Amino acid sequence: MVQASVTPKRKLRVLIADDIQETRRNTRLMLAMIDDVEVVAIASNGLQAVQMSKEKHPDIVVLDINMPEMNGLEAFKQITKTHPDIGCIIISAEKDSETLRETMSLGIRDYLFKPFTVDQLEVAVEKVRERLAKIRQQKRQTAESRKQNEVYAKRLATEYAKKRRTDDQAVEVYEYLAANPACELRWLRTLAMVYVIRQEWGKLKNLAFRLEQGKK
Repeated sequence: MVQASVTPKRKLRVLIADDIQETRRNTRLMLAMIDDVEVVAIASNGLQAVQMSKEKHPDIVVLDINMPEMNGLEAFKQITKTHPDIGCIIISAEKDSETLRETMSLGIRDYLFKPFTVDQLEVAVEKVRERLAKIRQQKRQTAESRKQNEVYAKRLATEYAKKRRTDDQAVEVYEYLAANPACELRWLRTLAMVYVIRQEWGKLKNLAFRLEQGKK
């Protein structure tokens, strides 16, 4: 009997940042004990964490609060500029209420006090994993919905173009397609002609730059 192959679960890519070598080593050893987790980078300060996140594209960053060059919270702010959906676990030896509030305000929900156990770290990782899974599922659903809307809009646009429609409904469909940065040049041209007919010169001017770029 041939058994069906099972697709292995994608490993979570983790970046560790802490200025204490022993903490970096212990955290890495703990993460090695958690299934489907892979440490892809280790930084000794916040600035390194920001740079390494650009190079390694982790799913989760484990950041100490107090680090030289740049603290953990500031590093997280910088990292989310290029990776807005990244997960984060903050670790700290301090139980400062103000720091906790700032952490929560950044959308970080997992905060571990040093010293922490592998069980505590695993719970935090699993919570972040679940949130990331939900975010990615929502993105897939949004992308599929957008794709379906795009197909329907193109059908309408083709029909309206054949009938040479320039009414508000037709404009709405053309403008919907034009809102996509990868919009086909023909729909931009069609929309431009409609603007000319409707004498909407301001909108035409805004569209002209994209038409010029499309010629290059």
